[in-house]
Amino acid sequence: MSLQFMSDREAARGVGFGLAAYVMWGCFPLFFALFEGIPAYEVLIHRIIWSCLFLVGLVTLLKRWAPIRKAFTQPRRLGRVLGCAVLIAINWGLYIYAVETRQVFQASLGYFLTPLVNVALGMLVLREAMAGLQRIAVLLAGMAIAIQLMLLGELPWISLTLALSFGTYGLLRKQVPLDGLSGLFVETLLLLPLGLMALAWLSANDLSHFLGGFRVSLLLVASGVITALPLLAFAGAARRLRLATLGFLMYLNPSIQFFIALLVFHEPLSPVQLATFVLIWASLALYSWSAWSTRTRSPLAPAGTASAPEQR
Repeated sequence: MSLQFMSDREAARGVGFGLAAYVMWGCFPLFFALFEGIPAYEVLIHRIIWSCLFLVGLVTLLKRWAPIRKAFTQPRRLGRVLGCAVLIAINWGLYIYAVETRQVFQASLGYFLTPLVNVALGMLVLREAMAGLQRIAVLLAGMAIAIQLMLLGELPWISLTLALSFGTYGLLRKQVPLDGLSGLFVETLLLLPLGLMALAWLSANDLSHFLGGFRVSLLLVASGVITALPLLAFAGAARRLRLATLGFLMYLNPSIQFFIALLVFHEPLSPVQLATFVLIWASLALYSWSAWSTRTRSPLAPAGTASAPEQR
C-alpha cells in the first residue's frame, strides 16, 4: 500500500471526523431546546457533573491519566486551568440560556465572531502581527456590531459574551500543556465541587428537576455525555488534518445554528440583523482568504502538527 494512498485515506477519515464534530456542535440547539422549563443554570450544573463522570470512564478507557496526574503535580499551572474552567462554564451557561430563550441567532453570531476575536486578542495580548486583510476583517466585524447598536439601539451582549469568553478561553488554553480531552477533564474536575454543592442546594430547597421524571433525568445525564462525543471526533480530525482545513470546517457549527434558528425555531431576523451577518460573513471570508494565502506561501507542515483550536 503506497504512502500517498494511506495519507489520502487518513485525510478522508479526518474530514469525516471533523464533519461529525462540527455537525454535532451545530445541532446542540436542538438538544438544549428539549430542556424547556429547566433553568439554564441547572442544566449547566448537570452538564459539569455528568461530563466529569463520563470523562473519568473515557480517560480510563483510553489510558490517558498520565498528563492529568502531571497537571496536578504543577499547582502553579492550575491557575490558568481554573481560569479556563470559569470561562468555559460562562460560555456553556450562556449558550444554554440563549437556546432556551430562543436567541440562537445571537449564539450563532457569537461563534462566527470567535475567530476574529482570536485574531484581535492575538494582536493585543500576544503582540502577534496581523496581516492587512485580517485587520480589515476585524474592522468589518466591529462595524457590524456598531450598526446593530446604532440601528437597533441594543448591544448583542449574548454574541459578544460568547465570543469574548470563548476567545479568552482559547488564549488561556493555549498556555496550558494539555491535550483537548485531558484539558476538558481537568477543567470540569475543578468545577465539580461547585457543581455538587449547587446540586445539593437545589435538592435541599426542592428546586431540583433531577429524578423528577425519567425523561428529564435522562436528558440531564445525556447533557454531560454529548459534551465529550464531539470533542473525541474533533481530536480524531485534528490528528489527521491541517489546521487550515479545520479552520474552514469550523464555520459549519455557527452556520448550522443559523439555519436551525431560521428554519426550526422561526426566530425573527430583521434586515439590520441580516446586514450584521452579511458583514460578519464578509469579514470571515477575508480572514480565511488571508490565512489560506499565508499558509500556501509557507512550507507545508505535516497534517496534525499544528495545535488544534479549542472548541466549545
